[in-house]
Amino acid sequence: MQISVQVVAFIITFVITLFLGPMLIPVLTRFKFGQTVRDDGPATHLKKMGTPTIGGLIFLIPVLIVSAFYAGAYPKLIPIALVTFGFGLIGFIDDFIKIKKRRQDGLYPKQKTVGLLLVAAIFTVYVAYFTDLGVDVSIPFVGTINEVWFFIPFTMFYLYCTTNSVNITDGLDGLCSGITLIVMVFFTILSMMNPEWKHTMVFSAILAGGCLGFLTFNIHPAKVFMGDTGSLALGGAVGAMAIMMKIPFLIFLFGIIYVVEMLSVGIQVISFKTTGKRVFKMAPIHHHFELKGWKETKVVYVFWTVTAVFCIIALYIGGI
Repeated sequence: MQISVQVVAFIITFVITLFLGPMLIPVLTRFKFGQTVRDDGPATHLKKMGTPTIGGLIFLIPVLIVSAFYAGAYPKLIPIALVTFGFGLIGFIDDFIKIKKRRQDGLYPKQKTVGLLLVAAIFTVYVAYFTDLGVDVSIPFVGTINEVWFFIPFTMFYLYCTTNSVNITDGLDGLCSGITLIVMVFFTILSMMNPEWKHTMVFSAILAGGCLGFLTFNIHPAKVFMGDTGSLALGGAVGAMAIMMKIPFLIFLFGIIYVVEMLSVGIQVISFKTTGKRVFKMAPIHHHFELKGWKETKVVYVFWTVTAVFCIIALYIGGI
């Protein structure tokens, strides 16, 4: 019996990640790449102080190796891989500054925004002018807009939002890695329904294997955190695949947690600036539930379950 390519890609990446973790975590510890924790957050998080971060390298390195292996057979996965690592590089610089210069926010907001938009712009222009994917964007209840002047700013803004929303979601042990694992499985299954999406099928399977391997070290109590290195890379991958598969607005289903996390921050900021009051005990919303008395593991498992349910719904809609 022949094993499908996506299963093989998943297993190879998973195994490499499992082997790399125990080698890389002591290195991160030795170089004192430790996590800093907000003193205004849940008290239970204070014990996380010093846990190695920049752990996104643990799955990004295997993803790079396996993607390079499959690039010859599936060349269309190359831009997805490159944009993933492009955003990961911005995240790595941000993490490095946070740790080595002891600057809580790492890159200044303007620097980070410019970096993210630059990576988004390169990917967007490539898709618009150097692929046969087209520039049409289907907007629910509006119709399809097939104009490059709309596609480029829309895609750049979309990638910027997905990277930030996934980054915001990374706040609890196993939360972001687990949710993104489920989302990558969703992408893999949906891609199997369309022969034109073999590149996204393979890449999402590769990244799913990396996420599962990393999750073994990131599940509560976490031995390592992915940092912006990992979360920005994952956000870029989610956004890039949604664009290439022409399902950007389906993120309101398969990425429901990403969306809610980002909205919670926006609502909190707007409410506090306009009324001086907070809607949530703390934003992003996963911390709100913690301060309401939920255990960290309960928040994570509930958010995983919600993601899985909405991914099933998205599969039905996306497969029609």
